[in-house]
Amino acid sequence: MKKLLGLVAISALLTGCAAGYSPVGDALITNVKGPILATDNVGTSKMGTACAQSIILYAHGDASIDTAKRAGGIRKVASVDYESHGFYPFYGKTCVIVRGE
Repeated sequence: MKKLLGLVAISALLTGCAAGYSPVGDALITNVKGPILATDNVGTSKMGTACAQSIILYAHGDASIDTAKRAGGIRKVASVDYESHGFYPFYGKTCVIVRGE
């Protein structure tokens, strides 16, 4: 009984750790891409990326659209996508990819 309670406690502590944005939910190993936004601006000559990651209980980074726009020198956004990679619950990384002019 003590072992079961210990496993439940550890599982509760790790819930939400190192999880990234995903349209298919969290899985043990994640490697997905998906859309966030599309506009009528059709020019996609530039691309910028911004990432955030988590390692067990520590998360850091700036995966904002604004940071990705600055990284690519983009003023008019055509589309925003993301990529998530991870090994739950130990490591997760999500990047926002902005394309535009």
